[in-house]
Amino acid sequence: ATGFPYSRRPGSEDNLNFFVAFFYRALGIRRAGSAALDLAYTASGRIDGFWELKLKPWDMAAGAIIVKKAGGIASDFSGKPWTLTSDRIIAANPEIFPQMLEVIKENERKK
Repeated sequence: ATGFPYSRRPGSEDNLNFFVAFFYRALGIRRAGSAALDLAYTASGRIDGFWELKLKPWDMAAGAIIVKKAGGIASDFSGKPWTLTSDRIIAANPEIFPQMLEVIKENERKK
């Protein structure tokens, strides 16, 4: 699952390169419109993983904790543990997390 950041600035970073990369590797990509809901679904196992960029701490804080307490992994796009200062998040179960992180890292270099 993912979402798309809102920005009025032309040429601002978006999520399209990541979306396309995951599109070719996943069976489907959900967009609930709420990072908190996507993270809760990730924690419950309803979806396999979530990534998004340009989020505010309040969009991710509770969900990141819930993911971690459920045995999942939440990190920034470099793979470091997610913190309140992170504006990007990858969250997934431990089985799929390394694959998601690899896709993110490959496509961050393509910007």
